[in-house]
Amino acid sequence: MGDVMLTLLKDLIRLPGLSGHERPAQERIQAAWEPLVDELSLSPIGSLHALKRGSGEAPRPSVLVATHMDAIGMMVSMLDHGLLRVAEIGGLEPRVLPGQPVTVHGRRDLPGLLVQPPAHALPAEDRKGPVAVKYLMVDIGLPPGQVARLVRPGDLVSFAQEPFEQGEDRLVGHSLDNRASVAALTACLLELQQRTHLWDLWAVATAQEEETLGGALTSAFALRPTVAVAVDVTWARAPGLPEHRTFPLGDGPTNAWGPNIHPGVHQALKEAAGRVEVPLALEPLPAHSGTDAFALQIAGEGIPTGVLGIPLLNMHTAVEAVSIADIRRTGRLLAEFVAGLSADFLQTLTLD
Repeated sequence: MGDVMLTLLKDLIRLPGLSGHERPAQERIQAAWEPLVDELSLSPIGSLHALKRGSGEAPRPSVLVATHMDAIGMMVSMLDHGLLRVAEIGGLEPRVLPGQPVTVHGRRDLPGLLVQPPAHALPAEDRKGPVAVKYLMVDIGLPPGQVARLVRPGDLVSFAQEPFEQGEDRLVGHSLDNRASVAALTACLLELQQRTHLWDLWAVATAQEEETLGGALTSAFALRPTVAVAVDVTWARAPGLPEHRTFPLGDGPTNAWGPNIHPGVHQALKEAAGRVEVPLALEPLPAHSGTDAFALQIAGEGIPTGVLGIPLLNMHTAVEAVSIADIRRTGRLLAEFVAGLSADFLQTLTLD
């Protein structure tokens, strides 16, 4: 299971699939999920729906697990004497952008480099601190005329950093937010091949989380699950970061608590983690969780929703880092949660 999951994750890191343009990632996920589920379909805006039927008496309740597959990146906004000005997709950390290798998806894929102008070429008020994305440019190393033939405004620009492993348990690469969670959901599906579950499971790779939450909102409206869980990344602990708002790599996922989370689903996830001895930290989220859970919770008449978080270093950069063990633990916890849903689970849910 680990090799399948890790191979999929590395493949996904190498693919673009920016928010609103997820097809490259969607096709790879679909190929991985096809032998593990009973039905596959695409939503009108590109979310992948995978149904694994339960063994309970029909009509069965269903649980939807959402993991967004879209990635952050850039879009060409204009051509400037052979260089490309860009606009961000999904929010970028400007401090680490200069010097990053990228791929420009023009008439063909073109290798490029994010470059910044010298300080004297910037407005005086913008010469201190990180250079804003609006001043950065992509250099693809070609004459202006050739650039104009190969690239147009609106073309996508994705990170090109290759994934690599550090030590025995850390994977580094771009787009781990949130393809690490897609890998965890894949691990869940693999484990459920050997287990029975009464409820139907909708495994969903959602589109557009980084920009609109549109994938989760429309999928929840269409599928109307009984219960939902969003799996996303959360802030990993590092020197200089506040301990009360971060979580160590390698110590397991987090279980969110706040108004975006149903107390009963939160408790059920906690109990499932205990049964399979997965360490699970409490993550206070007193406002909008910043995840697909916000859209899931308010779909239709409202859906009881939980949130699991996988700690991630260097979020929204090309060198995000995650614990492989945390991904596997999250998959095991999800499988236990799904398998543990009883026929009368909904009747036991309370808001206390």
